[in-house]
Amino acid sequence: MRDREPVESETYAHRFGSSPPLSIGVEEELLLVDERRQLAALSEAVLDSVPEPFGSRISSEIFSEQIELKTNVCHDAHQVLDELRAARQAVRSCGFELMASGLHPTASEGEPKLVAKQRYDIVAKDLGKVLLRTPPCGLHVHVGIPDPDLAIRVANSFRIYLPALQALSANSPFREGIDSGHASARTSVVRSYPRFQVPRRFRDYQDFCRVSEQLMTAAGVDDYTYIWWDVRPHPNLGTVEVRALDVPTTAAASAAIAALIQAIAAKELEEPSAPGLYRESLEESYFQAASHGLEAEILFDSDDPEPAPLVIERMLTSIRPYCRELGSEPALAELERILSRGNGAADQRRVERASGMAGLLDDLVERATA
Repeated sequence: MRDREPVESETYAHRFGSSPPLSIGVEEELLLVDERRQLAALSEAVLDSVPEPFGSRISSEIFSEQIELKTNVCHDAHQVLDELRAARQAVRSCGFELMASGLHPTASEGEPKLVAKQRYDIVAKDLGKVLLRTPPCGLHVHVGIPDPDLAIRVANSFRIYLPALQALSANSPFREGIDSGHASARTSVVRSYPRFQVPRRFRDYQDFCRVSEQLMTAAGVDDYTYIWWDVRPHPNLGTVEVRALDVPTTAAASAAIAALIQAIAAKELEEPSAPGLYRESLEESYFQAASHGLEAEILFDSDDPEPAPLVIERMLTSIRPYCRELGSEPALAELERILSRGNGAADQRRVERASGMAGLLDDLVERATA
């Protein structure tokens, strides 16, 4: 088949460099629940109730039982934490209860309650009712990058960090009331969607644009934001966006992971990692992290899998100076707590063993605004 002609110049329009380098923005997808801790289709009511300035930072998602909280452009993890805590509390102050988990632990997968919006109509038509069965909740972290080719370099490098980031953030062990056997059951849900995967390595920004344009044509969409890769350049915002993670239970954990991602970007801009691992190997290593969490053996900077905690400790050592320079080093204490006590999946299993499923649901709601 003949190669496609190069895309037109407007495809390359971008806003890289429009925000301060290494500034960060965070998006949390959260569940809405009722007094019984069951999913509640209340996103429109939330949007109607929450006052400014929070109203502009809270949006609907495709499922009516979830919302998305967005920070402003932030400079460090402390600012991220303040904004996420305030937004979570603003929702609760309006009489709504939140739950932060990659999946609701007990919700039955049934007829989806979808938000009426043109963008979501396109998604629903593509995915259908077989795939859209339960709301998956992720954490998305944006990092401002100065120019498009640097954005490609950073996005390429981030791929090797994805298994370690997954092992740290996995927070959905239960699905439909039973232990799934995975640290992140959310991953098994979103991996059934199209265009949710580790992307391949791109040669440069032009290569990214050509691949995206051809993929959009194949998918029948006209917007690259329908390409839900685990990490992607985001030209409209001038950022690299990491999307592969379960939403953490607490705002503190979200801010800590954002600090880690910000510091990784800083490190990769100054000391680029040498490419070497194939996309297929990274995809498998990411799956191992989703399955086994911090007990997984994952790839990082060699062809030999290593225990996830060892990889993460080495990673933290390499990025700590950058985190200190960015003013986010205190947030690393939360990551060290995760390494010592376990990730969100381990926390959920520990609470469920001690207090049963009802106790777990109460705990998730209580800690969502802690």
